[in-house]
Amino acid sequence: MHIIIKRVFDYKKPFIFCSFPNYNKSMSMNVLSSVESHKWKLILVLATVVVGTSGIFAVGEHNAIGQFGPLNKLSSPATTAEYHCTKPITPPGNTSQAIGPCIDPGDTAFMYIAAIIVMIMTPGGVGFLYGGLTRRKNSLTVILQSFLVYAIVSIQWVVYGYSIMFGPDAGYGFIGNLDWVGMNNVLNNAPADVYAPSIPHLAYAMFQLMFAAITPALAIAGYADRLKMSAFLIHIVLWTTFVYDFAGHWNWSLGSQGTHPGWLAALGAEDFAGGTVIHITSGFAGLVTAMFLGRRLGYGKAPFEPHSIPLIMLGTVLLWYGWFGFNPGSAGSAGFLETEAFQNTNIATAVSAMWWMFLSWAHTGKTSAVGAATGAVAALVAITPASGFIGVYASIIMGFAAATVGFYCLILKNRKRVDDALDTWAVHGMCGVAGALITGLFSEKRINPAANNGLFFGNPRQELVNATGAAAAVAWSFGITFIIWKVMDWVWPGGVRVTPREEEIGLDLSQVGERAYSESVS
Repeated sequence: MHIIIKRVFDYKKPFIFCSFPNYNKSMSMNVLSSVESHKWKLILVLATVVVGTSGIFAVGEHNAIGQFGPLNKLSSPATTAEYHCTKPITPPGNTSQAIGPCIDPGDTAFMYIAAIIVMIMTPGGVGFLYGGLTRRKNSLTVILQSFLVYAIVSIQWVVYGYSIMFGPDAGYGFIGNLDWVGMNNVLNNAPADVYAPSIPHLAYAMFQLMFAAITPALAIAGYADRLKMSAFLIHIVLWTTFVYDFAGHWNWSLGSQGTHPGWLAALGAEDFAGGTVIHITSGFAGLVTAMFLGRRLGYGKAPFEPHSIPLIMLGTVLLWYGWFGFNPGSAGSAGFLETEAFQNTNIATAVSAMWWMFLSWAHTGKTSAVGAATGAVAALVAITPASGFIGVYASIIMGFAAATVGFYCLILKNRKRVDDALDTWAVHGMCGVAGALITGLFSEKRINPAANNGLFFGNPRQELVNATGAAAAVAWSFGITFIIWKVMDWVWPGGVRVTPREEEIGLDLSQVGERAYSESVS
């Protein structure tokens, strides 16, 4: 074998090293070829090792064998002392002694910040993500729709939405009554009787508004590029009222003023921050909408590629950032529970983004920026119901599950030629279902004293209850969304879908009358 001897001229410490150019090149090619030909085996081994190890530690921690060193003797969260409202403060304008329940300034500030962070997710995160995923001629419309959703739901929420979702039950845990219409009895100087006891009731209502706004915005993906703007405006009001507010009451109403709690809450269904209420409902609404409206012109014949991957990445970053208010804020206060939700949200998202990238490489031989972004969003969805109920190792498993479920549901959707334009069913609907089911496996009282233990910790009923909640959300959202579209299409002049000519021109010009980019931008 030919060996080339090279001298490196360092006058103080000369040395010689050997280079084997043909041998090194041949060895490198063999290694790369071997990796390429066995990539599925490598991927499978990696997943098995990481998921298996995480599962062992997730269960082991519950039995106090997962912590090492002096930390293994830490007390349970059930006995951790958190101090909220240690000293009542006299309300402004009241010169007498402090009256009524205490408002904790730290908790209140935390919830305001969380609400502000979540707010940017709808007009910013969803708007830019969907705007980048769609074609250039429709991008402004999708961004505008995300912006308008926030405005529309803000009005609906104040007028009656908050009352029928969180207000005293009207009967059997199905929907709330109208006692809180117009924010009547929703005070700025006293907490609600059953929700977030250390912050003003009005602060809690504002935080929940951010959740109500983002849910119909996610469903935009199902009718992107096809819907009349006039129909869109009315549909948002109807869908939020008859789908989101009902599903939210079932899961999150705690029975204010001594009334019946939501029927799923009474069963013990666990949805910490909206995997069922938000993502399953919006995901399956997107699916039925895509099926009802039919495919876009040219679907399957012309490439419908994202027009701006940088916009997709920007939207994804804003969503990842916003979810740090979304999930931790659902604790209702600053403390150990919001900290757990923060950690779980981040690690699951990181794992899923990487795992989706590996799956993309295994299928196509390329990593994908859009794929990594989609994987991140899939895990943000899946971890949402579980973030305050499970531990870190279970969150790693959640990340793997989210990417796997979302990736292969996208393949299934494409094979079935369902034109869910921006993939809300696979990423939000099915990853929401996966999140609900995995929550039922790994939920722990050790993490959240108010939780129930899951299947892996001796309570198989929890898995059944969570599955019931997910199935109820799927059926309700699919059925009611279809009815809403059917009625609207019947009464709307010319139907709710734009004409073929308008669709060909693009909704930016035909519905909004403006362009996303100037003529000079290619």
